[in-house]
Amino acid sequence: MIEAGRNVPVEETTGFALAKACRAHRVNVGAALAGIGLHVGQEMVLLELWKEDGLKGGELAARLRVEPPTVTRMLQRLEGCGLVERRRDTGDARSFRVCLTKKGRALEGPVKERWGLVEERAFRGMSEEEKALLRGQLARIRENLDAV
Repeated sequence: MIEAGRNVPVEETTGFALAKACRAHRVNVGAALAGIGLHVGQEMVLLELWKEDGLKGGELAARLRVEPPTVTRMLQRLEGCGLVERRRDTGDARSFRVCLTKKGRALEGPVKERWGLVEERAFRGMSEEEKALLRGQLARIRENLDAV
């Protein structure tokens, strides 16, 4: 592997460190969400619906940057838990809209609280300026990779 003009083992690259940090974060978020009956990733669907309830399945897939079959499986699980329901789109009988149930709406606070706890743990000892810099760098990485 070549990084910045030098041969570097994969395990010593910045991308590898990023992947390991993401994995650790995902494990911690998963453990935190398990306490309220969610699996990691399901909160991402809920986050979109808390912003705009009644999205179409395709709109959710686009916002989450996943394939429609992935969203379909996630929605089936969330429906099974009583957190969302699919309703026929009144303007297009071929499609449906995903709507939060009362139970789904009620999870917004607990999800934000658990994400906040993981955030505190993950960034312990970092200043607000360091966190802002990291957010900016991560956004740039995502933009670079999305442009491919």
